[in-house]
Amino acid sequence: MKKILLSVAVLGFSLSTYAQQENLSNSTKPVQVSDDPPVDGYVVKTDIENRKVVPYATIRQTDVAFSKRVWREIDLREKLNQAFASPKSRLMDVIVKAIQAGELTAYDPTPTENDPNGDSFKNVLPPDQVMARLGGDSVLVEEYNENNEVISSHYESRAFSGENVVKFRIKEDWIFDKQRSVFEPRIIGIAPLITPNIPGMDSNIGLPVNSDGGADVESGYDPFDPFAVPAQNETAETAEVPSSDVPFPVDNGSLTMTVDPTPAFWIYFPEARHVFVNKEVMNRHNDATGLSYDDVFVKRLFSSYIVKQSNTDDLRIKDYIRDDIDRLFESERIKKTLMDYEQDLWSY
Repeated sequence: MKKILLSVAVLGFSLSTYAQQENLSNSTKPVQVSDDPPVDGYVVKTDIENRKVVPYATIRQTDVAFSKRVWREIDLREKLNQAFASPKSRLMDVIVKAIQAGELTAYDPTPTENDPNGDSFKNVLPPDQVMARLGGDSVLVEEYNENNEVISSHYESRAFSGENVVKFRIKEDWIFDKQRSVFEPRIIGIAPLITPNIPGMDSNIGLPVNSDGGADVESGYDPFDPFAVPAQNETAETAEVPSSDVPFPVDNGSLTMTVDPTPAFWIYFPEARHVFVNKEVMNRHNDATGLSYDDVFVKRLFSSYIVKQSNTDDLRIKDYIRDDIDRLFESERIKKTLMDYEQDLWSY
């Protein structure tokens, strides 16, 4: 009995000593027991690395009493979404690294015969084509002599940075499971949005012109934002036309070319959860939250606006509403319709 107690005491002392050496909580001098570098801090965060995905509850087709598909966009410039763009753990960098490592599959967003909308995960996009779409595959480097003449050139791989991606599109289903009496959203896919580079297009085309003849970038107008406020240069005849009767901008003599951000690729969210669950999200209020990207998406800790809902004509909101503010109102109306459906199911 004494030997057992002595063994337990020695084991407890060894564990406490190891813990002190591991986090240096009570050390009076540095203790280097191995070639590993010192611990950065007093707590070692290992729970994120060892986490596993908590699966969704199974839903049978016969238990689905109501289902609605919506498409949302997340703008990382909003205050609630700034954690997605943190340089310490940027969402776009997490996705690109997982694709390059073969942990995630990218799907081509180009509409095809078997995938009319380009978001049904039908056509796989190779990693090299993914990097080509993002513009981070390679760059031509030229070498010059003392006479400033090109003597040789070669291609070098260029590291991709996700700081230029400021929007993501989400495809999700809102499902009411009558077996569990639960009305919940489930994300299907996520796509980063990029602005396509059109050769020969001036970046100032469509911008308001100031007194110097240049683009008035301080006016807040952005031709690459589908929800940007248009320039206030409409004539009286154009202003009298109701917005519901004019599905496209009226040509009043000025060139207003705009290019909307489009998906660079799609990733399947159930597959991406196994990557997101081990990636911590930075929190500006507390470093000890321990939230992963999987937690953020499953718990809906982000701000977004709806750009499309399933309908018979397969129309986006901007296809039948011209005014940008009215589009946001329509997005909120769709959100309220979904919430009202759940509230109307119960009697209080």
